[in-house]
Formats: sequence, structure tokens, C-alpha cells
Amino acid sequence: MDKKEKEILQLVAHTIRVISAETVENAKSGHPGAPMGLAEIAAVLWGKILKVNPEDPTWKNRDRFILSAGHASAMLYTVLHLMGFDIKIEDLKNFRKFGSITPGHPELSPEHGIEATTGPLGQGFAIGVGMAIAQRKLMDIFNKPGYNIIDHFIFAIVSDGDIMEGISQEAASLAGHLGLGRIIYIYDSNKITIDGSTSLTLSEDIRKKFESIGWDTSEIDGEDLEAIEQAIEEAKKVEDKPSLIIAHTKIGRFSPTKEGSSKVHGAPLGPEELEGLKKNIGWKYKPFEIPQEVYTFFEERRKVLKNEYKKWVAKFEEYKNKFKDMAEMWEKFFSLYIPDDLEKYFPKYEKGKEIATRNASEDTIQILAEKIPNLIGGSADLAESVKTTILKSKPISRDDFSGRNIYFGVREHAMGGILNGIALYGGLIPFGGTFLVFSDYMRPSIRLAALMKTKVIYVFSHDSIFVGEDGPTHQPIEHLASLRAIPNLIVIRPADANEVPYAWEIALKEKRPVSLILTRQGVPVIDREKYAPPHLIRKGGYIIADCKNPDVIIFATGSEVPLALEVHETLEEKGIMSRVINLASWELFEEQDEDYKKKVLGDEEDAIRVVIEAASPFGWAKYVGRDGTFICVETFGASAPYKVIKEKFGFTKEKITEKIIQKLNERIKSKNQAKKLIEK
Repeated sequence: MDKKEKEILQLVAHTIRVISAETVENAKSGHPGAPMGLAEIAAVLWGKILKVNPEDPTWKNRDRFILSAGHASAMLYTVLHLMGFDIKIEDLKNFRKFGSITPGHPELSPEHGIEATTGPLGQGFAIGVGMAIAQRKLMDIFNKPGYNIIDHFIFAIVSDGDIMEGISQEAASLAGHLGLGRIIYIYDSNKITIDGSTSLTLSEDIRKKFESIGWDTSEIDGEDLEAIEQAIEEAKKVEDKPSLIIAHTKIGRFSPTKEGSSKVHGAPLGPEELEGLKKNIGWKYKPFEIPQEVYTFFEERRKVLKNEYKKWVAKFEEYKNKFKDMAEMWEKFFSLYIPDDLEKYFPKYEKGKEIATRNASEDTIQILAEKIPNLIGGSADLAESVKTTILKSKPISRDDFSGRNIYFGVREHAMGGILNGIALYGGLIPFGGTFLVFSDYMRPSIRLAALMKTKVIYVFSHDSIFVGEDGPTHQPIEHLASLRAIPNLIVIRPADANEVPYAWEIALKEKRPVSLILTRQGVPVIDREKYAPPHLIRKGGYIIADCKNPDVIIFATGSEVPLALEVHETLEEKGIMSRVINLASWELFEEQDEDYKKKVLGDEEDAIRVVIEAASPFGWAKYVGRDGTFICVETFGASAPYKVIKEKFGFTKEKITEKIIQKLNERIKSKNQAKKLIEK
């Protein structure tokens, strides 16, 4: 790096430093400290290293950059503006304003150069690992001798907070185990968190820690432009390990009184301190004014990158002509193509048999894996229980990525973040499984999936107190309500084995994350000659059993639907008419037209409304009213065989029928009393 290059890169760094601070100051909120400390790293990354094309921001062979330290978003928006992405100075001035493209923490927007939604610390760390898994898998499929059409790196900036988060430890462990050599993370080690110095909470040797789990590590001065570039170039040469570059920086660098202090982390500098910063670095420009030399530097950088892009496009055209089958597969993979005729391959299950819906899911996965070659997934050390294994494939491993089964280990949270990364990378459709109760361990990643609308499929089995002997620690109660509360997340709880393939079909065709909620225990296969067909689950909710002028309207999901049908038949024997509604997915049902919803829900004012679901009743009042009858679970479960649990918790046709009749009698009594009052 010659003197002239150093000078322009230093000017770029100071531009990033000042514009980031001004962006935060103008918004009167934000995090100026990290951008000020990271300015030199950002200058080298974007000025010399990253391979991107702002004219084609979703170019498949671009380097991916994730700002896991999402609070440093002002830096990211500034450097994306300089690089030529569609972020204008006016957008920087609108930082943190309603409706702007520059929110407080980065939100997924590939067209603007933002690869992932980050901010909850550790999430970007895990997302990058997922991207690296996807990249390695797709490299093995599509690259041919002389045609490395996938050939790039996954970069991230991570913070002290990221390093502390549990999800990062989980993801780092798996990345080291798999030898993901295309990961280069720069650790912004400024030794400051919101509460003060990291010495309050962090004392381990991070370098040794990462070396022990299989990472290549190095340590640099985060302001030394040459050292930054050299460390990154050396990391690129490491083929069999992810790399962590520990960069020692100073938060709020060049701030007169706040440099190195937690006070500069999450609040504007203030006018005087901002002026002091500018004075310290000799900054002579007006607010939000960028030196022309900096714009010129990035214009030249874009020309170099555009030339590299053109070479790749030409090479890819050669590839498509030479490997026509692979080119066709490429198109299907990256368009996430799903065959239209999946239904004709669905397994069919005989009425009367008892089949756990997790087992039907396993059967379905095998069929889908044959028809959809880019379906890939696994579980958090529960493949045998959750039934997520693609039986005709092997696991991916450090030396062999040809398989389609991912062994995540006992790392639920990392699994959630990694699934997001795989989905964000493109080309693959990921799924991951665990027990429903352990969705709690991955909820932050599920929430981010919903926020980004990533195409991720969650396979949650052991879905109720009917888990049985494992007891209340493993029996979900509030989890269905909790998942249903997340915007953009589709939750589907199929009623029997024949509904499961349709639930999978919905998940595959959805553009949002989907949770499939499945049973451990056997569930009676519903007689579909007598009751409505299973494909109606596509509507989210449907009338599975009906009558004229119902006295009772029963709502149920999952394994409680066959039970509701038994209650329906028992009531009919007693001369009581009932309708049964299978409300398998609230989210899909709510998206149907109003006429359909009214038809299903009914407007019979005199009918009592009953919910049968072995979970918390929270949320059901929207369908049955506060006066509804809730055959639900409002305590923790218990350890016992599941049939004993059903009896003790009142999930038998006899006990439910008795409750319904009691409710009907109460209503008749109430009406008679009201009639007498009127007569008086």
C-alpha cells in the first residue's frame, strides 16, 4: 500500500467517521461510537476488498457482508452510499425516521446492499455461518473444473456483544467443526459495552477460545490500514477454517472527551463534541458534505469491480452453454422452484389407523426430497425423534458436503440463525427440527425470520402434554400461542397423517417462514369419506363436520380434531347437533375472503362455542368469545403415559361431552330465568 493509497483510504475512513456521527446527530439518536472506531476497517473493506456490484446488487457471486453489530448501522449506510448503492445523502438525513430506508438497525434490503436484518446481537454471526454452509453446498453442486461460478467470501463485523452471546458460541462451534473456510469475521474489540468496560463481564482469551474450536485467528491494530488489508488477504488463503480477525479499536475514536467511553455507544455526540471530532482530524467540510476525492475513489473502485462482474457474466454464459443440465438446475434452485404436481405423490393413509403426524412428516420429507433437490435440513440432535432425516442422503461433513442432512448438534438457537442464513443466501430451501417446547431456545431467530420473511420451515414435534412420560419440562403449553403471536409466521397444526403432506406443500410454496406442529403420539386417521377432505387445510380452517342449525360449534386443531369428531358423534347420539371446525392455521384462515370466513365460523347466535386444544387457551377468544368453553390447558403438564394424561386433563370424549351438555343446560336455565323476568 503506497503513500497515496494510504492517504485516500484515510480520507475515506474520516469521511465514514464524520458522516456517521453527523447522521446520528441529525437523528438525535443512534450509535456513533462503533462507526467512529470501525472507520478504517470499513474503508479497507469497501475500498479494497469486497466484491460487489451496486448495479446488480443481488449478483450471485458477490461477497456477502453482514453487520452483526447492527447498532453501527450509520456506518453501513454511509459506506453503501459511497459505494454507489441506492442510498442517497437525503436517506442519511432521514436516518431513523418513519418510512425511511435507513432504520435504526439494518433491515434486509439486498437492493440497497443490506444482506440481513441485524441488531439483536449474535444473529448476524449465525446468519453468516448459514450463508457459508449454503455457499459450500452450492459450490459442490455447481462448480466445475475451470468454472468456479461460486467463488466469494462471507464477511461480517462482530462486536464484543456478539462474541458474548450464546448463539455466537453455538454457531462458531459448528462453523469450526465443519471447517467453513470462506468465513472472515472482523471482531471489533473496543472493550466497551453499554454498562462500561468489558472487564466487568468478560475475561477469557477470545483468541485461544476460537482457536480451540477450529478457527484461524489473527490480531491487529484496527486503525492500521495496511494491517487490516494484510490480515484479510491472509484469511482468504485459509481454505479449511473460518477466520476471526481480532481488531483492537477505540470506540468513539477522535471524540475529544468520549473516546473509549460507554457514553459514546448509544447517544449522539452533541454539537460541541462533534465539532471537537472534526477539529481533531482536520475536517473542513460542511455537514453531510463528502470530499470529491472520496467519490472519485469509489467511482474508480466500481469500474474495477464492474470489469470483474463482466468477466463473471461472460464465464457464466460459457458455463450455461457447456453444462445445459446444470444451468437448468441453477435456474430451478435460485427461483426456488416447486413442482405443481406434488399432490399426486402424497402418501395416503388408511382411516382408523393411529399414526403420529411426525411419522407422516418423515414419509413426506422422503417424497419431497426426491422431487425438490434443493430441500436441505436437519435437527438440533433430535433427528430420530423429530423424523427430519432424508433417508437416501448422508450428513454434510467437513470433508463432504454432498449430503443434505445437517447435524446441528444441541444448538437450537444457532440452528435458527443458520437456517436464516441458508435461506438468505438463496438457492436452497432449509428446514430444521426440534421439540415444540424448545422453540423457546430459538425464538429470537424465528422472530428475525418472520421480520425478514425468509423461506424457512420449522418442524416442531412433541406438540402437547401428550408427550407423556417426559413430563412438564418437555410438554409445551404456551408455545402455540407464542408462535401465533409472531407477525408473518405461519403456524400449521395438521389434524392427522393425511393433512401433513398438504401442510408441507403450503410451507414449500410460502414466501414466509412456516412452523409445522406435529405429534409424538399416534393420532387416528380421519375417515375422509365421512368427513371433509384433507386438502382443505390449504384454507387454514374449514368445516370438517357439519349439520343444520348447530347447537354447538367446536373448534379444534391437530390431534384434538379426531377427538372433536368423536365428541360430535357422541352429541349426535344424544340429539345435540354440532359443527366441527378444524382451524389448523389461524394465519392462513385470516387471509381468506370474508364470505368464506363467515361461512366457516357461522353466525348462529344461540350455538355455544367450544375450543378443544391441548395448549393454552390464550388467543382463542377471538373465535369463541370470552363466554366460550375452553377445553384447554392452563397449568403445566405432568409425567405419565399419554393416555393417563388425556384422562387426567379431561381430553376424553366422555368428559368433553359432559362439559358441553352442562354448558347447554346452563344456557337453557339462563334463558328460562330471563323469560320469567320478562313475563313478570
